[in-house]
Amino acid sequence: MIDSRAIIEEGAKIGKNVTVGPNAFISKDAIIGDNCTIMQGAVIDGKTTIGEGTRIFYNSVIGSIPQDLKYQGEDVELIIGKNNTIREFCLINPGTKGGGGKTIIGDNNLLMGYVHVAHDCKIGNNCILANAATLAGHVELEDFVVIGGMTPIHQFVKIGSYAMIAGASAVGQDIPPYCLAEGNRARLRGLNLTGLRRKFDKETINELKRAYKELFLSSKPLMEAAKELLKSENEHVRKLALFVLETKRGIPLPRKEADA
Repeated sequence: MIDSRAIIEEGAKIGKNVTVGPNAFISKDAIIGDNCTIMQGAVIDGKTTIGEGTRIFYNSVIGSIPQDLKYQGEDVELIIGKNNTIREFCLINPGTKGGGGKTIIGDNNLLMGYVHVAHDCKIGNNCILANAATLAGHVELEDFVVIGGMTPIHQFVKIGSYAMIAGASAVGQDIPPYCLAEGNRARLRGLNLTGLRRKFDKETINELKRAYKELFLSSKPLMEAAKELLKSENEHVRKLALFVLETKRGIPLPRKEADA
């Protein structure tokens, strides 16, 4: 299962039933879980852990040092969970000392070709990053986030669960859960209704619709509306409200110009 032309440094820990293609490289500090596939020309560098069932496609570079001028050779780490698919020419960097030293990717994610995940990012589970999506340092994606192709995300931005960012957008502020954002610079366009209908019942979606209108389309001050919605009996409404209250980069919606 390991091609004779692959380069695997002494000390690397390789699980059971792992396939390694020709000209692939695996560093001495790497840990590769069971049933993984490392395809031709892929590089697994540095202190990188890859969970079982993950597939790394041709010529991706996983775990090379951060593209951060402050990095001075500190002991940093990249942790990738189970059953991820990382397509061709992706670049994923480990953390930095200033960001806690770890980049962490959860389970069941799809990173399409040419995706870049920079230092200290945190990606949850079941996310999809389309071709050439680019996450700057310290970006956080919660679960079930979809990022369209050719979309850059500014450093320290947080994107809530079940949010969707349209392709060729440029995201500079936090995007709340369950929402759809689009544009350069991206702003909210409404709820991610297509995604929500796949996961939630009609009653929950209607509650989120009411909450969205209360937060972003009413005349109430945003934070005041969010505090009121924290009293909701619906956990998803409360999650949306709490995200708004805790945002650090702001929510990108000129509410009077909203078209959702």
